[in-house]
Amino acid sequence: MEDNYIHKGKRRQLVNLLREKGITDERVLDAINEVPRHLFLDSGFLEHAYQNKAFPIGAGQTISHPYTVAFQSQLLEVMPGQRILEIGTGSGYQCAVLIKMKAQVYTIERQNELYKKTTQLFKKLFYRPRKFVFGDGYKGLPDQGPFDGIIVTCGATDIPKALLAQLKIGGRMVIPVGDDSQIMTLIVRESESKFVKSTFGEFRFVPFLDGKE
Repeated sequence: MEDNYIHKGKRRQLVNLLREKGITDERVLDAINEVPRHLFLDSGFLEHAYQNKAFPIGAGQTISHPYTVAFQSQLLEVMPGQRILEIGTGSGYQCAVLIKMKAQVYTIERQNELYKKTTQLFKKLFYRPRKFVFGDGYKGLPDQGPFDGIIVTCGATDIPKALLAQLKIGGRMVIPVGDDSQIMTLIVRESESKFVKSTFGEFRFVPFLDGKE
């Protein structure tokens, strides 16, 4: 669980790269600079941890590119104390970035193998989501909503109505939508029945599956 000056130097280089690629939210960049991404990867990928690449994390899942994590976090416009629902905990890296931004994170993982692994990692690294659930992301957490923001870290063929219903008025949902590749989509809930959608280009995610394993 070492985080040495070499790792910290590589994170600073990564932050500079993200700035060059258009990330402007300093709170997002500060969080990326603070979270030791190498500790969320399997040992075989450690020396590549601060490259802008995705890597397998087991159970057919991946840890997203740092740029994707930063871009989704920036679209979410997280403010301290906000309640954020994350669908697809995966390695826990995106969750850790949101926690560093002082969000109250409620996060769901459907793969039991990853849920167990990431639960142990959170304990070792002292990251404490408000709630970490092994469950079906399509259903969200209706008993905990509504949420100021919802972030989906897997590719959805459509936008689950259950998640829209859990978004607070004025809240923001960031979700990649599509089959083979996905279009990054921002949905802002303006009223009880009005949702405004914006799109931000093509990304590639593992699929958003219902149920749990």
